[in-house]
Amino acid sequence: MVKNALQAQLLKAGLVDNKKAKKLSKQAQHEQRTGQSNEAELKAKIEQDKQEKISKDQALNQEKQRVLDEKALKASIIQMIAQHKIKDTDGDAVYQFIDGSIKKIYINQQIYNALVSGSLVIAHDNNDAYAILPKALGERINEKMNGFIIVNNSEKNEQVTDEEDPYAAYVIPDDLMW
Repeated sequence: MVKNALQAQLLKAGLVDNKKAKKLSKQAQHEQRTGQSNEAELKAKIEQDKQEKISKDQALNQEKQRVLDEKALKASIIQMIAQHKIKDTDGDAVYQFIDGSIKKIYINQQIYNALVSGSLVIAHDNNDAYAILPKALGERINEKMNGFIIVNNSEKNEQVTDEEDPYAAYVIPDDLMW
């Protein structure tokens, strides 16, 4: 259906579709019959369409690259968590925390004390499990991407108490078990 090589090239490049090609060929036939020529306008229109397509393609490529970079960052964080998580945490002590709803993990007393003091943190593992990590690694992960660290008690332990508070000497743990 394409009348000339220019239309074939435009179709192949994706700058025009079949309807536009037919319209352009009809315009060219009309211009030949009447002696009018809008080649300069046509070339400007084609160049403008080409520039729009290039800018749209660049925007799409940037978005794809951003998504790929985000996936790579998540994969590296998950790998860091898997490599550095503390193993052999099973025990009788129950630690409760909130991750959408109240969650319980059973850990040994030493890890429980470290979690309460803030020297360990709880993070999402690659599946729906939780990993216990050192505080320094948790802070590095939080710098790279938020959302992985769930429990970080070091922030709560750094709060300054009011000097006039009559109960300042009595520390009330936030993980008090009833």
